[in-house]
Amino acid sequence: MKFKTAIKPYHAAAGGLGSLEATTRFVIDSKNALKNMRNLLRMNKARGFDCPGCAWGDDNKSTFSFCENGAKAVTWEATRRQIDATFFAQHSVTALNRQSDYFLEYQGRLTEPLRYNPQTDHYEPISWNDALAMIGEHIKAMDNPNQLELYTSGRASNESSWLYQLFGRMVGTNNFPDCSNMCHEASGAGLKRSIGVGKGTIHLADFEKADAIFVFGQNPGTNHPRMLHSLRHAADRGARIVTFNTLRERGLERFADPQKPLEVVTPMAGVISSSYYQPNLGGDMAAVRGMAKALLETQRQRLANGEASIFDDAFIAQHTHGIDAWFAQIDATDWQTIEQQSGLTQQQLRDAAAIWQSAKQVICTWAMGITQHKHSLDTVREITNLQLLGGHLGKPGAGLCPVRGHSNVQGNRTMGIDEKPPVALLDSLARHFNFEPPREHGHHTVEAISAMLRDEVKVLLALGGNLAAAAPDTPLTCEALRRCGLTVYISTKLNRSHLMPGKQSLILPTLGRTEEDMQASGRQFVTVEDSFSMVHASEGIGKPLAATQRSETAIVAGIAHATLGSEKVDWLALAGDYNLIRDHIAATIPGFNNFNVRCEEPGGFWLGNAAADLRFNTPSGKAEFSAAALPLSVCPETQAPFVLQTLRSHDQYNTTIYGLDDRYRGVYGQRDVLFMHPEDIRSLGLNDGDRVDIETQSTDGVQRRVEDFRLVAYDIPRGNLAAYYPETNPLVPLTRFGDGTGTPTSKSIPVIITPAKVRETLRIA
Repeated sequence: MKFKTAIKPYHAAAGGLGSLEATTRFVIDSKNALKNMRNLLRMNKARGFDCPGCAWGDDNKSTFSFCENGAKAVTWEATRRQIDATFFAQHSVTALNRQSDYFLEYQGRLTEPLRYNPQTDHYEPISWNDALAMIGEHIKAMDNPNQLELYTSGRASNESSWLYQLFGRMVGTNNFPDCSNMCHEASGAGLKRSIGVGKGTIHLADFEKADAIFVFGQNPGTNHPRMLHSLRHAADRGARIVTFNTLRERGLERFADPQKPLEVVTPMAGVISSSYYQPNLGGDMAAVRGMAKALLETQRQRLANGEASIFDDAFIAQHTHGIDAWFAQIDATDWQTIEQQSGLTQQQLRDAAAIWQSAKQVICTWAMGITQHKHSLDTVREITNLQLLGGHLGKPGAGLCPVRGHSNVQGNRTMGIDEKPPVALLDSLARHFNFEPPREHGHHTVEAISAMLRDEVKVLLALGGNLAAAAPDTPLTCEALRRCGLTVYISTKLNRSHLMPGKQSLILPTLGRTEEDMQASGRQFVTVEDSFSMVHASEGIGKPLAATQRSETAIVAGIAHATLGSEKVDWLALAGDYNLIRDHIAATIPGFNNFNVRCEEPGGFWLGNAAADLRFNTPSGKAEFSAAALPLSVCPETQAPFVLQTLRSHDQYNTTIYGLDDRYRGVYGQRDVLFMHPEDIRSLGLNDGDRVDIETQSTDGVQRRVEDFRLVAYDIPRGNLAAYYPETNPLVPLTRFGDGTGTPTSKSIPVIITPAKVRETLRIA
């Protein structure tokens, strides 16, 4: 597939006419325009379906409750294009592996179960009964339960996720690697240690009341565009939006609401960030430490002069523990170290601290720019320290807001998709179902891949997702998948993982979020949880393309029935009526009492948050200040000349490539680009547009290299680079992950840059 390539800086605001045009183009290209126009009007609405994209909350006020990228997600899923046995008879797995990720998913929806034939190198049709029986036989033939890995994508509903974890634990394993392991693990782990709850503490409405909003390490314009509405409204009423982001991103600068006609047809747009700071990759902890140091100096000076405290001393005394150790750590951190590591000046950090000091209600919000470093857990806790200092918990317009990625990734964890399950959850399952679940911790994603490489995995079940493209160290991950005894992929579309079959492999076609789900008791709905702990119903309206597609919930139940029978659980009855699943959830998961009744609440219901109520499930019973030192280096194992982060393009969600444009960064028709500061390009004796190879500097003796990338001069600090994933995932070492999280360090990869030796487009094989 050929595309016209260009690099053209984008000068307009985010949103506006460009967003409207892109949405229209994707609706038409779906070959299902009328159906998708109807879908979009029902998205994120009562009795409609939840956006299959990001986990941002619903305001339940707008006529059109979707963004450009949400529209892309819906039209990409609800297409008339489909692939069946004829397609797979024409294309071998080897031939398909030479195609791009965009080509694979563009072919359309999977419609029938498929089994890989290693003799012919083709996928071939298999009946549902035979496929489920095959899975059951493989699981029952395992030597021990931990030879099973149960991977989960953040798209899976609460109902399918809860059923999935129950099945796995009844088999006898806690091996639940999931996409959260690779993105927001630091948020959950860090917040649990600091405030006793691994979730954000605010409501969406708090953005309407905050005086200042500090935005760390995220690009809402591409990754969760509906957040721009909240930031824009806050800025319009006078709230200060303070952004810390390494790249200059258009969505964090100016935003024109595409749902307001005047802003579509005129240059009118609203300013988002009142202050925009560009720290070094991994330098956010140092930046927050610098703000805290400036505030502490101001506090001491004011107290010496007999003036009032700038901290919430009553909150600190009543609700926190450990502030003296943190203050000692601040004193031990000199300004030179802070400036060097953050890449920001002392004055810039003092200015940011002054904004925090002047605000009565502050929100701190962050995403994967914070969570994919070696010291990410400590960075999340440092941000939390700042909020504790001002008592910015438990009051309107203030709190902590990690912005999760996929639409139900937070709900998956609530439902028990957790390789380190809480004891209370296991006890609850044991009482309710009269069995003893496994107590030892299971594998997170990196550990699961390592187990595959050791030939310890007999069966991999993947409930959604695209592990081959999402995971680090791509060649190793692909080799790991091929070593499995049986790989089973529950998917809506063809993706890279399907082309890395184990010794045996199945693809099971599932319904999408947009589609009607009819079971024995009638039409079903599922539920999801957003980043604000709001749980709401999602009910597809489109007719499925084929009778051979099944819901994720029905597929999980079918696998469980084929493996375990119905002695302890009538899995098929649960698949026939999701209300029965929700009754079990209500009996085993805190916060879900009267689940079925509460699903009728307009806009959904709030699960609650103990920390927001100033109840802290920590050893001290109080919110814990962290006294961690700054890391000695963002990349401690090497001193590379450059640090690279992987990121998404605008025509992308996670590993799904909707198109080859990145409009806001001015990139069109291509993905093999490397963003670099103009002076860094010149220092290498190169020019904007030259082709280069990128190689990871590591000490493990493994060469990790991608080739023939186009240099793009960009507004990014010197020494920092950015490029798209999954194209640059081969550069991320499987052995380098966050302390206490297991999350690959995809935002701090030490690399060297050399002129390109080849001119071919990289293909993952």
